[in-house]
Amino acid sequence: MKKITIALPDDLARWLRVKAAEEDRSVSRWLAELLDGMRLDDDGYEVAIRRYLETKPRKLDWPGGRRPTREELHDRPGHKRFA
Repeated sequence: MKKITIALPDDLARWLRVKAAEEDRSVSRWLAELLDGMRLDDDGYEVAIRRYLETKPRKLDWPGGRRPTREELHDRPGHKRFA
């Protein structure tokens, strides 16, 4: 385990001590768990974006073999702007 020193404003240091105590942890442990969670979130994002980018594009099969028109996509009964 590596020790590091950080400087915090007094009010932030006080808040941090209270938060850690509320969860029955030391300040070091509370910060380590917080940072580890952030790292896992970041790693999870990296894995997800890599997986997405590695996915090959696929061709869409349109009903009837043609793409719907803009009017067909946005035609909702009772929402016509012009009669």
